[in-house]
Amino acid sequence: MSGGRPLPRSFYLQPTLRVARALLGKILVHDTPEGRTAGRIVEVEAYRGPADRAAHSAGGHRSARNEVMYGPPGRAYVYFVYGMHHCMNVVCQPPGTPEAVLLRALEPTAGQALMRRRRGLAEAPAWRLCRGPGALCQAMAITRAENGADLVRGRLRILDAPPGAAAAIIRTPRVGVDYAGPDARRPWRFVVVGTRAVSGRRLSSPAGSSSRSPSAHRR
Repeated sequence: MSGGRPLPRSFYLQPTLRVARALLGKILVHDTPEGRTAGRIVEVEAYRGPADRAAHSAGGHRSARNEVMYGPPGRAYVYFVYGMHHCMNVVCQPPGTPEAVLLRALEPTAGQALMRRRRGLAEAPAWRLCRGPGALCQAMAITRAENGADLVRGRLRILDAPPGAAAAIIRTPRVGVDYAGPDARRPWRFVVVGTRAVSGRRLSSPAGSSSRSPSAHRR
């Protein structure tokens, strides 16, 4: 597994769209009693607080479920959805500003055999193991027990790493947020082009929609 030190707290204090884009290529690691699993982040979505109707904090909503979104930054916000899936977000911004980035897909870099056991996919290719936010959490053993986990100092952490060989990045609208009205069309999903690990259909990079790294579901 490649990767450097955990990203510093200051990383998560950048504007949330910049954090989302900069997370692509970084390594998510989880050390558990079963062993270590890790993967390179290849798909994320940004959610920008009370003014964003797709966010859990839309309109300033605050509850026991989303309290972690309100800070401090560099923590995991993990929620349970549809009675079956966990989803992991990275909390951004200073305390009191409830913004976050949803991790949607990883390319596995360590612990693939353990991921296969957790997913019940003994013969699955590596790219299927963390393809989508629910699959990612299942493969990495991320549950509500990790809600509030410190991503800078904890067993669940994000390591610095290069973005790859000039990987192309594309921005698209977020997935599954049609209820959010005009906010559903905001291009706040960031995807590494050309990897099979990305959730949904694979994307090509249309002219004018991609950039070179690095730069800058109902949640």
